Amino acid sequence: MYRRLDPDAAADHLDRLYRAALAFCRSREAAEDLVQETYARVLSRPRFLRGDDDLGYLLRVLRNTFVSQQRSARARPVYEDGHELDRIVDPAARDPQDVAESRLVYGAIAALAPDFRDAIVAVDVVGLRYREAARALGVREATVTTRLFRARQRVAETLQAESAPSGRFSTPAASLCS
Repeated sequence: MYRRLDPDAAADHLDRLYRAALAFCRSREAAEDLVQETYARVLSRPRFLRGDDDLGYLLRVLRNTFVSQQRSARARPVYEDGHELDRIVDPAARDPQDVAESRLVYGAIAALAPDFRDAIVAVDVVGLRYREAARALGVREATVTTRLFRARQRVAETLQAESAPSGRFSTPAASLCS
């Protein structure tokens, strides 16, 4: 006989699920997120259970949620040099030449049209896969591929134009300094 999972009864198992999540994650914050995601999945639509084992069902959902999160994390790129945002936020710890190059690149990206900028930020800066970027931007995957190609071309052209000698230092004042 099937019965509907009572959302109020499911909340009674919060402490047990948290302890189980803590064993999976070994981090208080990650465990809290895992339990929250589990409850969001369970309460998003009506659930029908066999018997009276609410806790067993919730533990299975918790485990499956954890496994899904681990798979998603493995599918994302891993940066060997540390966290990408640390390198962007803390330019003082880097070589001044690298800081100048980063500013040029991010300036070139910021100057792009919004569609191209969104594509390059989603894939190259954030690290989303093409399919994930397409979903996030609400376009087809082929559109993301095309926009990304064109955005990279325009950034490269901008950087080449800025690094090319423009003759702007050939003024008489510049020749006096040499």
